[in-house]
Amino acid sequence: MAGGLGGGVMRRWLALLVAATTSLVLIALLVPMALLIRAVAENGAMSRATAAAESVAVAVGTPDLELAVQQVSRPVTVFLPDGRTAGAAAPRSDAVHLSATGRSVTASAAGGREVLVSAQSPEGTAVIRVFVPDAELTRGVPEAWAALLVLGLALVVLGILLADRLALAVTRPVDGLARVSHRLAGGDLSARAELGGPPEVRSVALALNHLAGRIDELLVAERESVADLSHRLRTPLTGLRLDAESLRDPEEAARVQARVDALERAVSSVITEARQRTAGRASCDATAVVRDRVRFWSVLAEDQGREVSISLPDGPLPVAVGAEELAACVDALLGNVFAHTPEGAAMSVRLRPRPSGALLAVEDSGPGFDPALLERGNSAVGSTGLGLDIARRTAESSGGRLTVSAPSGGGTRVEVLLTSA
Repeated sequence: MAGGLGGGVMRRWLALLVAATTSLVLIALLVPMALLIRAVAENGAMSRATAAAESVAVAVGTPDLELAVQQVSRPVTVFLPDGRTAGAAAPRSDAVHLSATGRSVTASAAGGREVLVSAQSPEGTAVIRVFVPDAELTRGVPEAWAALLVLGLALVVLGILLADRLALAVTRPVDGLARVSHRLAGGDLSARAELGGPPEVRSVALALNHLAGRIDELLVAERESVADLSHRLRTPLTGLRLDAESLRDPEEAARVQARVDALERAVSSVITEARQRTAGRASCDATAVVRDRVRFWSVLAEDQGREVSISLPDGPLPVAVGAEELAACVDALLGNVFAHTPEGAAMSVRLRPRPSGALLAVEDSGPGFDPALLERGNSAVGSTGLGLDIARRTAESSGGRLTVSAPSGGGTRVEVLLTSA
């Protein structure tokens, strides 16, 4: 989700960047073009008006003047030298007087512009005035500007779409790299990134795949080393078993033999766990495992005069923990009871189903709860302090949790919540 969210933000930023860049380029191009279109329209209107005035100027001083004025398709006024006017009525402005001196003048007028052309006649200088309204000066300009605006918006949208496609081609492989990284962090060492996208992204994908392979190789080497070390413990265990069998006291021999068996199971568990190559969860019947381990510890409890009460479900109770791992957890909890409570202290083991799995509770009537037991490697009584840590890791590996409390009547209560398989 994080990877996808980041890719979406990158796509939006790239789209905004392209939109801003495209807009600036279009403004730099379209604004001068719009001004040019308006200038061309004005020049065209003024050129047509000048041509019309010059066509009338040719007829000044001839009998064809009235006919020439009538043939022009726009308002034309001729100011004759004797003060008379021909054509449309118009006032004699300052520009008309200036043009009467023999100049051609263009001046602003109300509602448009006037083009003034002087023409010589036997009576003197005549002035031909052609009026150009504002509508003609801007004819076609709004339509052209609207077309430019539509073109600009279309180009911006097209640029954003292209940028989004380009960003998607970059962010999709990056999102894939993020997902693979999360899978590797979650323990899935088989996850590999697909080689896609730009060369830089492909290079990162190759590096990530190489890193994942290297991690897998290192973990395999570590597992093999642990397994080899565990196998080396077999030899002293065998010698210890032979020494236990040679004891003369049958009870002492049985007790030592039981401890050797427990140590050998722990070594076997280490070997099995070290050789696991997948991150998938195992499962087992919690009822059968707990019953078997309580039956094993009941022999020692009977020797120490401990009362053991057990409550188990009638049927199987599957949990997301391997049988050996759960057995190690139960052994750690019951071993703590024997190690940290005096002989004769009662204990109880309860296994109850829960909507999400199972709850294993081990309670004793000993002196009470020692907070040091919660810290790995610490203990106030000389033990390794790893018992509760083993139980905690077992609970968390199944998605559950471990809690330790002190009941009101004294003693310690340890609860291990396991999720269902």
